[in-house]
Amino acid sequence: MTEEKKSGFFGRLFGGGKPAEPEAMEPRQDVVGAPEPDAELPARVALEDVPAPLEAPPPPAPEPEPEARVMEKVEIEDRIILRPAADEAEETFAPEVEPPRESGGWFARLRRGLARTSEKLGGGISDLFNKSKFDAATLDELEDILIQADLGIDAAARVTKEVGRQRHERGLDGDGVRAVVASEVEKALSDVAKPLDINTGAKPFVILMAGVNGSGKTTTIGKLARKYTDEGKSVMLAAGDTFRAAAVEQLRVWAERIGVPIVTKDVGADASGLAYEAVEKARAAGVDILLIDTAGRLQNRTELMQELEKITRVIRKVMPDAPHAALLVLDATVGQNAISQVELFQKTAGITGLVMTKLDGTARGGILVALADRFSLPIHFIGVGESVGDLEPFDARDFSRALVGLD
Repeated sequence: MTEEKKSGFFGRLFGGGKPAEPEAMEPRQDVVGAPEPDAELPARVALEDVPAPLEAPPPPAPEPEPEARVMEKVEIEDRIILRPAADEAEETFAPEVEPPRESGGWFARLRRGLARTSEKLGGGISDLFNKSKFDAATLDELEDILIQADLGIDAAARVTKEVGRQRHERGLDGDGVRAVVASEVEKALSDVAKPLDINTGAKPFVILMAGVNGSGKTTTIGKLARKYTDEGKSVMLAAGDTFRAAAVEQLRVWAERIGVPIVTKDVGADASGLAYEAVEKARAAGVDILLIDTAGRLQNRTELMQELEKITRVIRKVMPDAPHAALLVLDATVGQNAISQVELFQKTAGITGLVMTKLDGTARGGILVALADRFSLPIHFIGVGESVGDLEPFDARDFSRALVGLD
């Protein structure tokens, strides 16, 4: 092997000899735009001339966790549903400006307010008797329609029996059946349709307001205060729902709007002590009517119901015959649950009368018939809207005709 080969590949392989010098390469002349060897290079680009890189958009904010709600089981006929517990439901804060009063008289507003019930109840009756032959099956369907409107099983059976009797006697079409239903509903309600008599000589006439959160209790107090001041009575309010700051503030707004005094304490204060103080102040000021709000509570919360009972006892230390009325505000949309509310509030607070609100928000407005059958408690007022004029004394005839869509 020659010396040249040793210093070549084999020399490099075994570490011997020096690696061969690379051959010098001629610059390529065929590249388009390549600078000549002696060409001047462009000046360095200034750093500030270089556009800044785009910033990455911020990551989307995580969606808030859904608020935990206490749910309760509600049994309606043969179904059980879940809904937010009434103790969790908050009443809507009173608006600064009252909703405009709807046009027309009270019956016209009542008809509009009960439209959902009358469409389902009255419309169902007309469809049934105008399209079907009159037989036992048709009467069974009528009874189902009445039960679905929350009239209650006993009232539904009674009304159906009367429809069957009159149908055989004189013949009835859909409108005739609706008239019979309205007449029977009026009979069931006529004994409980009683105005609240505040002219008893008691001064102040103390009205204790009870009901679960969300029933419209605080708003009803405001509407009653406006009603009585419009009648020339002097009124004082007591914000006894000391568990919720919103309830106190809501009642304060009503008091300022109407121009009546209000007794309040800090949130968490003893509600019975506030009621005691309010009665003393109302007596000293010679006020005609004292409306006392109480904390909304579930009827199955024993400790809260006992506190309501304590408020009544404390009030009687100042005025032995007070409260002169204890009104339970019921939300018509709760349907048959209203029955259990009346049962327990009556035992605890000695409920003397009912106020039914939100009849415009349900297609089951017949619950008043079921309550009348079960308790025979006076129904003093009903509400079918948000404005002050949408709370009126209960009239059995007007209600029964509006319920089935009759003029």
